[in-house]
Amino acid sequence: MYRLSAFPKNNEGGNMAGVCLNADHLTTKDMLKIAKDIGYSETAFVFDSKVADFKLRFFTPLKEVDLCGHATIATFNLLKQMDIVRQGTYIQETKAGVLKIKIQKDKVFMEQPPPIYSEVIDKAEVADLFLNNSFVDDNFPIVILSTGLREIFIPIVSKEDMDNLVPNFDKIIEISEKYNCIGVHVFSLDNEVDAYCRNFAPLVGIDEESATGTSSGALGCYLNKYKDKFKTKYIFRQGYTMGKPSEIEVELTLDNDVIRKVYVGGKAIQINE
Repeated sequence: MYRLSAFPKNNEGGNMAGVCLNADHLTTKDMLKIAKDIGYSETAFVFDSKVADFKLRFFTPLKEVDLCGHATIATFNLLKQMDIVRQGTYIQETKAGVLKIKIQKDKVFMEQPPPIYSEVIDKAEVADLFLNNSFVDDNFPIVILSTGLREIFIPIVSKEDMDNLVPNFDKIIEISEKYNCIGVHVFSLDNEVDAYCRNFAPLVGIDEESATGTSSGALGCYLNKYKDKFKTKYIFRQGYTMGKPSEIEVELTLDNDVIRKVYVGGKAIQINE
């Protein structure tokens, strides 16, 4: 088992992921136990694939999820470090689809499915998710959006307001179950980078996560739709309230104002524990 930190802003930052290579002999029960024992928000398991270069499955300590950005970035950074892959384009098979991986000199970019915009939620529905609902930015909608995983995206007035949010995990679980979402992604626009973010997914055993690749890809699509339809590159920071500063890059490919490709990228460092 390998341990890596994906999307670190510095050596103390990022989001930890477990990576298990050559997992073809493992059962689903085995993988769930390993993910629970290692205790990270997600652990990736790598298999041979008949339709792609690699097949990946992702497990939280509680359940399997279709896609995980930071664990994917960790996996392919590891494969590059081990000279199993080199700079270029590869294909990964996931439960969210067959997706491209672009490996650069010091970063990995992961393709996500094109965005699916779902329900727009009234502010009143998120009133009890946090200690103070007055932080919601009324200039932007509260939207359920997926680029592989359904999440609720909530705009917050300022970074300070977002940092001070106190989550009500029971209520976040309740609304996640109601809308069949993995969790809640809150964000505040910023002048230094495009946005600072926090992510809560207690439904799948993750109270708060320091860097979420799938959420970042979806947030890039959100901002392209609701803020600046011509912008295609974004930088997001996350994990600062957890003491795990992280930085995530998003690149969109547009065709006549329609998002055709979503890529999320960054680096990962191996951790010796």
